[in-house]
Amino acid sequence: MQQLNSLKNHLLIAMPQLEDSWFEGTVTYLCEHNEDGAMGMVLNKPLRVSLDDICQQLEIERQAGVDPVILAGGPVSMEHGFILHRQQGNWDSTLNVVEEAHLTSSKDILTAIAAGNGPSDYRMALGYAGWDAQQLDEELKQNAWLTIEASPELLFATDAKDLYRSALKQLGISPEFLSSDAGHA
Repeated sequence: MQQLNSLKNHLLIAMPQLEDSWFEGTVTYLCEHNEDGAMGMVLNKPLRVSLDDICQQLEIERQAGVDPVILAGGPVSMEHGFILHRQQGNWDSTLNVVEEAHLTSSKDILTAIAAGNGPSDYRMALGYAGWDAQQLDEELKQNAWLTIEASPELLFATDAKDLYRSALKQLGISPEFLSSDAGHA
């Protein structure tokens, strides 16, 4: 089966048929999508975990006033942290997705953020979303997701609680008009 074009640097917007699944109502940023599968980070599923909790567990000193929303980045490896950021830096474990989006999973960026010296535009998550080879392509064929190219505004300037509606609005769609029924011409 032939792979669809790569959706790296795109947002996946969950359709109603994903209701009652982990991905219900989510917007996921795809950091990688190739013949081996796909990897991304959910950007609108806040956790009840604070930066204080994470810093205490990792014994990182934290500056007052830094209190980002911690997201459930996906159902895979929720014990691992990931930071999607706009500004490039010399962080240890970084995947450069595109010029304005980088994914880092090393402790050094977390230490910098906690000290107030990290990137100014970022999203912090525990876990990630992953798909095996062809799995995401099949879900797309089944109309489980809408896609839109990611923009810095959607990635870093839109509140997590507003992201689903904002991403749909850029497609000219209102959530009230989405249906779980799909057709193919």
